[in-house]
Amino acid sequence: MHQDGLIEFDAVLAIARRGSFRTAALELGLSTTALSNAIAKLERQLGVRLFNRTTRSVALTDAGRKFVDQVGPSVRNIHDAMDIARSQQETPSGTLRINAFPTAAREILGPLLLRFLRCYPQVHVDLVTEGRIVDIVAEGFDLGLRSADLVPSDMIAIPVGPPRSFAVVATPAYFKVNEKPRVPPDLLRHACLRIRLPNGALHRWQFEKDGQPVQIDVHGPITLDEASLSRIAVLDDVGIGYFMESDIREDIEAGRLVRVLEDWTPPLVPLSLYYPSRRNPSAAFKALIGMARQIAE
Repeated sequence: MHQDGLIEFDAVLAIARRGSFRTAALELGLSTTALSNAIAKLERQLGVRLFNRTTRSVALTDAGRKFVDQVGPSVRNIHDAMDIARSQQETPSGTLRINAFPTAAREILGPLLLRFLRCYPQVHVDLVTEGRIVDIVAEGFDLGLRSADLVPSDMIAIPVGPPRSFAVVATPAYFKVNEKPRVPPDLLRHACLRIRLPNGALHRWQFEKDGQPVQIDVHGPITLDEASLSRIAVLDDVGIGYFMESDIREDIEAGRLVRVLEDWTPPLVPLSLYYPSRRNPSAAFKALIGMARQIAE
């Protein structure tokens, strides 16, 4: 929840940045109605419209564009001053906003974030998961969580999380009536769950052995874009699935799923928690970074 006392100004800047009332409201931790009311209040005070709104789009008016250009630097300066004041706190408190891939968030939720919250109950973590890669500074996040090879070069990165790999699995019942694949091309003779990426493209299953990469465009009865749905389908004997190993580790250990092609799924690039250089980090920020570094050691 936004608590800096600058809600009307932050609302204008967020909408201008996002081009949407709904996504700006999500960024600020407000309802769309509350955000609209804040903008309406400010427009009444100023006596001008800041946005032209239709059912499909939001755009700054000329007055709104001039307002954003003049107010933006001042609002950033005020937030910087508040950050400096917060950095003097001894007890970690306040909100930390983190942007992450969904699979990455699942991998570090327990080992890092939930452990952190138990240690620092006055801190609130706002974790936003999405498939697209975002500019965490421009979109108001304190930290990002991505594969190390996707972290921008100008960010400070800390390796986090356990070793990672993909896993190809199906149920024992499925393999009772279907021969296990021995090499990736064998998958073309199986019912496989297709994966749709956040950009809408279909994901080709990635494999590698002895430094030789292989991509397989599998076929099957269903296409899904969420790992939890794929897990349900695979456990119902629909076919073979392709997961982050961490998402179905307990199923493998319990014998509900059988892993195949393990020698074709080598370790992946580790996850990194990353952030821009900060001159006056809050006590909460410093505490989370400290815990992440402990885990990485």
